[in-house]
Amino acid sequence: MKIVVCIKRVPDTETKVRVASDGKSLEKQGVNHVLNPYDEYAVEEAIRIKEKHEGEVTVVCLGPKEAAQVIRNALAMGADKAVHLLDEEPDRDPISAARALAEALKEMEFDILFFGRLAVDDQSAQVGPAVAHLLDLPCVIDVGKLEIEDGKVKAYREVDAETYVVEATLPVVLTANKGLNEPRYPSLKGIMAAKKKPLEEKPAVAQPSGTKISKMEYPPERQAGKIVGKGTEAVPELVRLLHEEAKVI
Repeated sequence: MKIVVCIKRVPDTETKVRVASDGKSLEKQGVNHVLNPYDEYAVEEAIRIKEKHEGEVTVVCLGPKEAAQVIRNALAMGADKAVHLLDEEPDRDPISAARALAEALKEMEFDILFFGRLAVDDQSAQVGPAVAHLLDLPCVIDVGKLEIEDGKVKAYREVDAETYVVEATLPVVLTANKGLNEPRYPSLKGIMAAKKKPLEEKPAVAQPSGTKISKMEYPPERQAGKIVGKGTEAVPELVRLLHEEAKVI
């Protein structure tokens, strides 16, 4: 079975985000970058499928030359090879990224194409479904459990405290959600082996952007809370404030 996992290099979620001086982008200096956390679930699931059904796992990354580090991390987890679509476009929007990925994926053979549910930097959750649309493939998003048998997948999705089961035939596009598995840490052996695994570099196909950023700004500071009292005596005043000031009742 051939599996492709699309991954993304994103700022570490512990990084303090700062708006750059141009007011339209984020400050990049001093920012630590990591493999997108949701993509880790996708890579882990691909490796587990390979271990169970045999086959090959290829990771594909659209990003700058510095993204080679996160690609090697995915290889160290157990992926077999990688394709790095070199892209120096600083503000590529989700649809433009999907088009660039789709152009490269058209030339690749796969039974399952994995994405993370979303990237933690823009949180658009659009790239996976958009690539599926461009490649005319079935797509199941937010997969929390997966079963594969007889050329079909059975994907389980948790939506509003209910479980939806979706079946699709291969090839299929899946986006991995938290809870699908517990991603492994790369072993020392895996890290050393990753240095020798194939990593193909090629330029990403230029694609027009459909989004223009006009301005970035910090959210307004929260107002200080108000203590209206203690115990049951505070209830009438609380109700009055919710009705007259907050206007939520």
